[in-house]
Amino acid sequence: MTNRNDSLFLRALRREPTERTPIWLMRQAGRYLPEYRATRARAGSFLDLAGNPELACEVTLQPIERYGFDASILFSDILILPHAMGLGLGFAPGEGPYFERPLTGPADIDALPMPDPLDDTGFVMQAVRLIRDGLPDQTPLIGFAGSPWTVATYMIEGRSSKDFARAKQLLLAEPEAAHRLMNHLADATAAYLSAQVEAGADALMVFDSWGGVLSPRLYREFSLASQQRIVDQVREKHPATPIILFGKGCGQHLELLADTGCEGLGVDWTMDLSEARARVGHRVALQGNLDPAVMLTSPEIVAAEARRVLESFGDGPGHIFNLGHGITPAVDPDNVTVLVETVRAASARQDA
Repeated sequence: MTNRNDSLFLRALRREPTERTPIWLMRQAGRYLPEYRATRARAGSFLDLAGNPELACEVTLQPIERYGFDASILFSDILILPHAMGLGLGFAPGEGPYFERPLTGPADIDALPMPDPLDDTGFVMQAVRLIRDGLPDQTPLIGFAGSPWTVATYMIEGRSSKDFARAKQLLLAEPEAAHRLMNHLADATAAYLSAQVEAGADALMVFDSWGGVLSPRLYREFSLASQQRIVDQVREKHPATPIILFGKGCGQHLELLADTGCEGLGVDWTMDLSEARARVGHRVALQGNLDPAVMLTSPEIVAAEARRVLESFGDGPGHIFNLGHGITPAVDPDNVTVLVETVRAASARQDA
């Protein structure tokens, strides 16, 4: 098989029968792999690694070469786009990302430029092209971006936050400015994702890591609406490219997310897939949802919990096995081997 359209991953996204459940992992190119750490050391910094197309390609291919995952995901960062808007992205050791020039009010929002995907983030598109050339022909490549709300939290807070007080304050006290920011980010993200498709991405994913911290009203008005805007714009330009929406802590909004017209929903580990499937039916594929903490345990527990996730989804098409969030740095790579082998053996079907 050399046609990616017939790959297990893309067929599962279309809710078509598959011989077994496809598997890939969020952050599968990452610090749990010794080969990644070696490349990262050569790069000098995370930003230098993400900004170097050849090295980004190298680390993207590493987990495919080691495990043969059923899909690959571009190695990059959700904050590349605001970095291209001039906010000055940096990474503090042990603390994570920060912006040198965070947004302080409506005037800063209105002054944000609209990045050109090919000029301002051209290194990402070059990485996509190199990865596509380096992947096995049958392995789909996933492009991605952060949701406007999630990206905005970093732009407003300046770094990661425990309570998102400043970001929420903007939504509540300056809703018109907040809408302008969400629309600006949605438009920039749609153009960025479309450029990834044109460079060679076979599917797209939007990560809404902090959607779950919002009240239902604010979630609908700002996070969900901006994701809908992205789906609509990408769908207009690339109707055949499937989109997966992943919202951490967003289980209560599954039906609304399914209504966006996306092909798949990432589900975190706080909800059984059986419940998620009962609520959205056959409208979308479901991706997930093993608790990443399971990967820190024994091979026996990893295998048992993987089978539990498969049993929770049940029979029928439309499941892509993944973690409920990204794999963590302390995971033993051998446990990933156990996970992949267990999912493939336990989900093998004779009637697909």
